[in-house]
Amino acid sequence: MARRTLLLVNPWIHDFAAYDFWVRPLGLLVLASLLRESGCGVRLIDCLDYGGDAVRQAPRRGEWGQGKFFSEGIPKPDALRHVLRRFRRYGMPPVLFREMLAASPRPDAVLVGSMMTYWYPGVVEAIRDIRSAWPGVPVILGGNYATLCERHAQAVSGADFVLTGDGETALPPVLEGLLGERVDFGIDTGDLDSYPYPALELAVRMESAPIRTSRGCPFQCTYCASGLLNPRFLARDPIRVVDEIEHWHRRRGVLDMAFYDDALLVDPTRRAIPMLEEILRRGLECRFHCPNGLHLREISPRLARLMHRAGFRTIRFGFETASVERQDATGGKVTTDELRQAVAYLREAGYRARDIGVYLLCGLPGQDAREMADGIDLVAATGARPILAEYSPIPGTAQWQEALRHSRYDLADEPLFHNNSLLPCLDRRLSPGDFQALKNRARLAVEDEGNR
Repeated sequence: MARRTLLLVNPWIHDFAAYDFWVRPLGLLVLASLLRESGCGVRLIDCLDYGGDAVRQAPRRGEWGQGKFFSEGIPKPDALRHVLRRFRRYGMPPVLFREMLAASPRPDAVLVGSMMTYWYPGVVEAIRDIRSAWPGVPVILGGNYATLCERHAQAVSGADFVLTGDGETALPPVLEGLLGERVDFGIDTGDLDSYPYPALELAVRMESAPIRTSRGCPFQCTYCASGLLNPRFLARDPIRVVDEIEHWHRRRGVLDMAFYDDALLVDPTRRAIPMLEEILRRGLECRFHCPNGLHLREISPRLARLMHRAGFRTIRFGFETASVERQDATGGKVTTDELRQAVAYLREAGYRARDIGVYLLCGLPGQDAREMADGIDLVAATGARPILAEYSPIPGTAQWQEALRHSRYDLADEPLFHNNSLLPCLDRRLSPGDFQALKNRARLAVEDEGNR
């Protein structure tokens, strides 16, 4: 039987704002490796992985591999016409995407990934172009949007199949039905170390590598979708993680590694500490970044020193709120005393205040301005950097029903209204000016830190 070929597509982002904090379509890259090892031919088009061309120069990148996406202004969807901000398509120009499709051989199927629920217009646009290029080729959609908004994706995306949950579990039976032959990935889905490394060599740029030491999270925060996307918490062998880091660093020359974990620091004695010690033992001089937010509770003097010595440069932590009542109500992940203690340990280890970013959720259902201001002041007083993170309501989470009651938008039927830029659940007593004052308060707290 002829070798089967599949095309994998990571669509554009359509949004008011987007920034490349080491973004990679890790799920698609892992599926690419699995498909290749099962005997399929694989190609990838990542619409966000665009380094410019002879006509269009991409924005300048940061020294650590982060930076702006190439973007173009586009009309706002009708549902967002009331928003007085410019709307943009982030990623390669659509004409280039269509040219790449036209230059590619007709595949047996196309797999399309998805990220934020409110980025679905980029998914729709990509699938429309795929169908135009290859009428009749099956299109399979997976990822976060497909999992969290399955019915909406089935009705709107244009895909033939909408898969929910882990692609490595959901994809093989669909491919077997389409291709008429068995598809065996040959992995133990309960053992992350049985998975191959992601197929990063398919990327246009190798400025950074995504690293995952675990999947899922043992915490059950009411605002978070981790438990919906990955119901089981699975952890890798820390030495095997260092093997992968060394692979990308020594063989591919990658200096910047971004951890994609929800729970990198959970159970540090058996996971993070052995990993960090092994990184140091092997002399791996990399820069490590954790933009998703780490668990403050686990920080100890030993762990803080190891992180600093091993090269953890971008460290962000989830604190969410200074309200004790809301801390308890949303999952009890971290307390105010744990925040103070963790920041003190990190400062003693050599981190400056501006290095220690602490996320504060703003615009939560029922949250008033005083609570948000108290959070900003508390984080700044501990010697860290407050970072406001606008709340995005996520279908299926424990806080979803409360979000529906508080929001001024139709969250249930239109995922565009999940966009955190809209602050869809912001207390109606707060004006745009009130929220801008809070943003100014957080910015001034950072500026007042100086070089502490």
